[in-house]
Amino acid sequence: MNANLPNPFNITYPTAVQTSLHSQASFARFDPTGRFVAAGLPNGSARIWDLGTKSTVRWLDGHVKGVTSVDWSKHSRYVLTSSKDWNVIVWDIASDTDPPRRVTTVRFDAPVTSAAFHPRNSQILLVLLSIGEAYIVDLRKEHRGRFELFEPADDAMDAESSRHRAAMTVARFDPSGRHAFVGTSNGYVLVFNTRTKSLVARHKINGAGIMKGLDFAKGGRRLATNSSDRTLRQFNLPFYSSSQTTILESELEPTYRFTDPINKVAWHTMSYSPDGEWLAGGAADNAAHKIYVWDIVNEGQFAATLDGGREPLIHVHWHPNKPTIASTTNQGNILIWHCPTPERWGAFAGGFEEVDENVEYEEREDEFDIEDESVVLARQQATEDEPVDILSRTPQSSPTITRATLNGTDEDEDNHWASEEPDEDYAGWKMKVLMEDEEDA
Repeated sequence: MNANLPNPFNITYPTAVQTSLHSQASFARFDPTGRFVAAGLPNGSARIWDLGTKSTVRWLDGHVKGVTSVDWSKHSRYVLTSSKDWNVIVWDIASDTDPPRRVTTVRFDAPVTSAAFHPRNSQILLVLLSIGEAYIVDLRKEHRGRFELFEPADDAMDAESSRHRAAMTVARFDPSGRHAFVGTSNGYVLVFNTRTKSLVARHKINGAGIMKGLDFAKGGRRLATNSSDRTLRQFNLPFYSSSQTTILESELEPTYRFTDPINKVAWHTMSYSPDGEWLAGGAADNAAHKIYVWDIVNEGQFAATLDGGREPLIHVHWHPNKPTIASTTNQGNILIWHCPTPERWGAFAGGFEEVDENVEYEEREDEFDIEDESVVLARQQATEDEPVDILSRTPQSSPTITRATLNGTDEDEDNHWASEEPDEDYAGWKMKVLMEDEEDA
């Protein structure tokens, strides 16, 4: 894991712990704005922190067994929690009650391993059960249903062998929401079209074993996988057409492999930075809290190891727009990592000088004007003297020609389907701050 020493002025990944949230949590995830952190607890509840005040702003008490996953809607108004009690609950954080109003509760026939919102519409869910089954749940009136994702049986496969298909172990929407990616216990990645629920691609990952995790870089063209062979892999994904009639069968070749050649540790989880230039891997080390960071732009070279102390790590999530990471320990503490930036006075304007004492300075009236006042007045005078044409018509601008227009469609069919019956997760909603009753004091 040797690497060139990074330039300290170009570091865009976190290097130090900024704060610690004591929560007894199993995992923590930033919301899309980066202002809040949601954490699932083993006792069946979930908590939401405001990072600005480091205080809890909502308690989500609705499960009777441990919470297995938490997800945020596009604009953070809705929060989804899944649990071992077989339920998935969608909460409305904009409600003025505590716990917040339940939008819906979906019950399954087995413990829920994970659940996630569709990136475009929070009424579409992707749910994975502990028995190895994955479902797309559509809560919209016109499309309501629960659709299982499964591999179609081959003609040569008999009924007995078809019952023993590999279990689905991880499921994720890609950033566009057009496809649902599912990892299996025999080292395959299955790609389903979200609208049609049909299998469009089946990719073999050689030597991977059981698929444990999936994560996408921004844009969705790069995929990182975590598997039971203690190796993180990155792949460049092919293009999947919504009109293809055959299943794409291929073996994906990783562009990079990430391992710990010294300690041979496994990985709990991994997370891309917002710009996709860094990949953080949470080590499954029983004696230390270790986060490994790789530089994707610099040919996947190892960049640094972040040491969070003696409490082993169990989860990692990268901030959506900052060099900040939330890592969770096995004792339930959430560490917020940041990148300290020392002041660099030399970066100021060329005429900047440091002084030992305050100096009174009188600025000229036009000192900070972009242009001299006399030049601006001369231009205004010249504009007023120009004749105005009021007889000729203003030519209309030509319509914008897009790829969709050339193909004969004004909008992508998959995106149009996902945008039907939109939710109320609009930008600019306000969370009401709830205060404790003074009578209890």
